[in-house]
Amino acid sequence: MKNNKRVCPVSRTRWLDARFRKWIHNPKKIVNGYLKDNMVILDVGCGSGFFTVELAKMINGSGKVIAADLQTGMLEKVKQKIQDTELESKIQLHKCGKNKIGVTEKTDLVLAFYMVHEVPDQTRFFNEIRSILKPDGILIVVEPKFHVSEIEFEATVKKATTLGFKTVKRPRIWLSRALVLKNTCQ
Repeated sequence: MKNNKRVCPVSRTRWLDARFRKWIHNPKKIVNGYLKDNMVILDVGCGSGFFTVELAKMINGSGKVIAADLQTGMLEKVKQKIQDTELESKIQLHKCGKNKIGVTEKTDLVLAFYMVHEVPDQTRFFNEIRSILKPDGILIVVEPKFHVSEIEFEATVKKATTLGFKTVKRPRIWLSRALVLKNTCQ
């Protein structure tokens, strides 16, 4: 797993946005039961916006999605998808720093899909997520089985739970290891 910390390049977005992906990683099924009206959702490591766009379509009221990514090119892809659509008002683009997400707004839900294994310091990452999430906020972590072994995933789970998250569920997602956590820190 030497290449685990490599960030997915912008040049691979065609695979992130492949049409068949909605059958494999259906956003509605993954966040089912966790969405409420007026939610603020952080899609951290949003890539080209596969989940960002779908989440924005699902939220009601004054809710919004913060699409956060380290790469400007990924955020440009999201911007192109939503430009001149009703989703522009529901999606806020945010460029992360190299070692910091940098979002200051409190969120109700954070989605970290296929990206935690790319984070060099997971302890710092989970501490920052905990500070961003509202009390009892939900963090959904999904990692690819083809990059993250069961042992590595369990080490990630242990880090998160040691830092103040409580395991809510371990959903089954094809080719993935998944975990739903609740922020127990007040």
